[in-house]
Amino acid sequence: MSSAMSSNVKIHLVYGILGTTMGFVLSAIGFPDYDELHNMFVFQDPRMLFGFALAVVIASAFFVAMHLSKRIRFEKKIYHPGTIPGSIIFGYGWAICGACPSIAFIQLGQGKLAAIATLIGIYAGVRAYRAFHARYFKWDTGTCGI
Repeated sequence: MSSAMSSNVKIHLVYGILGTTMGFVLSAIGFPDYDELHNMFVFQDPRMLFGFALAVVIASAFFVAMHLSKRIRFEKKIYHPGTIPGSIIFGYGWAICGACPSIAFIQLGQGKLAAIATLIGIYAGVRAYRAFHARYFKWDTGTCGI
């Protein structure tokens, strides 16, 4: 096996292990449970909200530390007119179906078949965005392939 292929396999293996670990942790704290998420969104149970906020703080601190150590470089992100409306639509979708994309896979792993509908909705939303963007908007999204 060539060194490039070996490196590629190692990276995918690391991502697989990290993703599986994330799935187990999120499942253990109840994040893929629709009722738990509903309680978070309507502020009935602050436990999930604080857990989510703590994860954001820890991840932010990690990225800042990596940036300051010169291991990663922050790139200037492009802000376009679709950022705010897209974020709102994403949030509504998350609140309605009880899952962001990674949580839908965790729900599927737990045997919750409703996750299939969520994943189909995510796929359809991405396809619809690409079609609308290509036809009507055409602004630079700062991503590749769109």
